[in-house]
Amino acid sequence: MGGKHTEMQMRLEELYRRLQDLDPARLSAAVGFDGFVDEIVEVVDRRQSFDSYTRMTNIRQFGERISTAAGLSTNIEFVPKTMKLGGNGPIMANALVQAGTSVSYVGCLGKPNIHPVFIELAEACTQVFSVAEPGHTDAVEFDDGKVMLGKMESLNDVNWDMVKSEVGEEQLKKIFSGADLVATVNWTMTPYMTELWTNLLGLMSPAPSGHKPFFFVDLADPSKRSPADINEALAVVHQFSAYYRVILGLNRKEASEIAAVRDLKLSKPLEEAALEEIVQALGKDLGLWCLLVHPTSEAGAYVGGEYFHVEGPFTSKPRLTTGAGDNFNAGFCLGLMLQLGIEESLALGKATSGFYVRK
Repeated sequence: MGGKHTEMQMRLEELYRRLQDLDPARLSAAVGFDGFVDEIVEVVDRRQSFDSYTRMTNIRQFGERISTAAGLSTNIEFVPKTMKLGGNGPIMANALVQAGTSVSYVGCLGKPNIHPVFIELAEACTQVFSVAEPGHTDAVEFDDGKVMLGKMESLNDVNWDMVKSEVGEEQLKKIFSGADLVATVNWTMTPYMTELWTNLLGLMSPAPSGHKPFFFVDLADPSKRSPADINEALAVVHQFSAYYRVILGLNRKEASEIAAVRDLKLSKPLEEAALEEIVQALGKDLGLWCLLVHPTSEAGAYVGGEYFHVEGPFTSKPRLTTGAGDNFNAGFCLGLMLQLGIEESLALGKATSGFYVRK
């Protein structure tokens, strides 16, 4: 363990030196299309007094409390800890803005007025087009993960007609064809994302220089969507390869789910397969520029027929986990835009998420 820690520390120190000579301010990103108000909550296990309680520390406790009430009823108390901007897009955009990148955001941050939790982000972005009210998420935090309880009706308004009406076709084309990075995230909870992609494709034309910018996609827990929907989405995403270097980012659970939808056969059950095996299998199957998988303690990517990997940093006691993956994605994409190598970009992603969960 000490050897791995030292190796990661040396990698991060070298990465820090490299970054001193690079300028994120010259880079631009376009991000969309979701937006949530995240209310971070804890679950009470036992309450001693009005202002004193013991929290549930793991998801199993939470699940057992619910399952033992089957056929009966129960009361579960949530304690709000903080309210913050949420949604994959705003969190990723916020990380890119804080790194110094110029960001244009299109999504649901409040209508007609920007919701207070997004004001700071909106002021930091180069431009913001808010097309709908945000969703709301109770993010139930545990030491071993989180349970996201989402209310997403407002995301039904994030469709092509609404986006085109609020932003305009010419402005959309300018935003999404002129950026170094385009990130369209939270496909699962954005019902019309596939429609948005299809219509954006109709606005695209090859870059005059022949240099392809990056196109990042995060499906965001696709388990509740049908295999047919997932395969349709992946087929549309692949079409962006004509105009972009396409990156599909997954956490470890999502990697298993996509591998199952694609009917991939590995040496072990999908959930137990080694990271390298599942990353390479998905990368070869999907044929995108980059297939990226980021478990909590490591990250792997398949690019150009090669597998790249970094370890850690990892903490067993994060301050919060909601948004950690989005911060990883921002750091990784920032590294690519700065023309770092794949392993360096993975390390920057892990450093970005590592800082976020500890700060």
